[in-house]
Amino acid sequence: MTATEHMTTGQRIARARYRNGWDQATLAEKIGRSVSWLSKVENGRLPLDRMSVVGQVAEALNVEIAELTGQPYRHDTAELDSGHSAIPGLRLALQHASMPGGAALLGSREPRDLAELEANVKLAERLRQDARFSALGEVLPGIITDLLISTNDERNRDRAEALMLRACHMARVSSNLLGHHDLGWTAVQRELVAAQRVGSPELVAAAAWDLCGVWLHEASVDAAKNAALAALDQIEPHVGIGGETIKALWGALHLRAAVAHSRLWRAVEAESHLAEARRVAVDLPGSGNVFQTQFNQVNTTIHAVEVSMELGRPREVISRAEDVAVAEIASSERQAHYWTCAAAGYLMNRKESDALDALLRADRIAPQHVRNRPLVRNLVRDLRDSGKHRREREVSHLASVMRLA
Repeated sequence: MTATEHMTTGQRIARARYRNGWDQATLAEKIGRSVSWLSKVENGRLPLDRMSVVGQVAEALNVEIAELTGQPYRHDTAELDSGHSAIPGLRLALQHASMPGGAALLGSREPRDLAELEANVKLAERLRQDARFSALGEVLPGIITDLLISTNDERNRDRAEALMLRACHMARVSSNLLGHHDLGWTAVQRELVAAQRVGSPELVAAAAWDLCGVWLHEASVDAAKNAALAALDQIEPHVGIGGETIKALWGALHLRAAVAHSRLWRAVEAESHLAEARRVAVDLPGSGNVFQTQFNQVNTTIHAVEVSMELGRPREVISRAEDVAVAEIASSERQAHYWTCAAAGYLMNRKESDALDALLRADRIAPQHVRNRPLVRNLVRDLRDSGKHRREREVSHLASVMRLA
C-alpha cells in the first residue's frame, strides 16, 4: 500500500487546496462554509457523509471526484477485490465495441447464438443485482465482445443492440463502483449508440437513465439533472400510450432527477420528483426491475432516504428509513445501499451504535459493494476515530478489512 492510499478524504482536500495556493479561508469562502468546518474536515474530525458535499468541494477545487475519494481501492483477496482483475479485459472489450469497425479487429471469432447470449446477459444481471462483481467481471468482457460481432448481422442487429445496452449498463455500474469513471463513461456512450441505432423509446430512456447514473458518480450533478429532465421531456408522449416498461423508466428517471436535485440542495424539486415516482410505482409490479432500474415501490422509499440524507435532514433520514420494507426488494445492492444511507443518518443523529449495526448489516449483505464506496469508508473511519462508542473491536475489524489506515 502506498502512502497516498492511506490518505483520508480530508487530507486529499488539503493537498488539492495547497496545490491551488489557497489558504483555508479561500476554499471555505468558495464553498460557503466556515474555516472551522473546513479545518475539521481536513483534520478528520468531521466526516464527509454526503456526496453532495464532496462534489461541491471537488468542483471548487477543480479536481475529479476520484482525487478526493482516493478510488480505486484494492483489497487483499480476489473475492473482495470486486472485479479489479477484469478491468483490463473489460476496457479492451468496450474499446472495440465503441470504435467504428471494432468488430473487424476481432478476427474470425464466431459469436455465441443470440439466444445463448441473452441467457448469459440475464445470468450476469443477477450477479450485478447480487453485487457479485468479481464473478460478473469474469463473464462480462466475453459477452460484450460476442454481442459486438452479432450487431454486424443485419437480421439480428436490433436484438443484439438491445442486449448490448444491457451488458454495457453492467459494465458502467461495476466501473463506477470501482472508481474507473472513465470506463463507466465509455460504457454509457456505447449504450447511447445502441439506443440510437434501435430507436425505441424504451432503449432511449434506459440509456438516458444510465447516463444520469454515470454523471452522478462523477459528481457532475447539473449534467445529471439536465439529462434526466431532457429524457423525461423526450419520452413523455409515450408514457400515456405505452406499457409498463416505459412507465417504469419514466418513474426511474424521476428518481434520478430527485437525487440530482437533492445533491444541489433543491428540496422542493427533489420532493416533487419523488412524489411523481411514488405515484407511478403504485400501479406497477412490486418486483419491477426493467432495464436493471429496480423501479418499484420499495426502491422509491430507499431513494427517499437518500434524498433526505443528501439534503442534510438527520431526523427525516431516520423516519423515512423506518418506512422501508427493505427485505422485499430482490437486490443485494439496493439493500446494502439502504443500510449505508441509514448508517449515515444514524451518525448524523449521533447514534453511533445504530450506525455501526447498519454498516455491519450492509457489509454482510453485499461486501463487494460496501467496501468500495467512499461514503462507507468515511463513515467507518469516523466511527473508528471518534471514540464515542464501546464497540472498538467491531469497528477496528471493519476498518482493517477495508484497509483503512
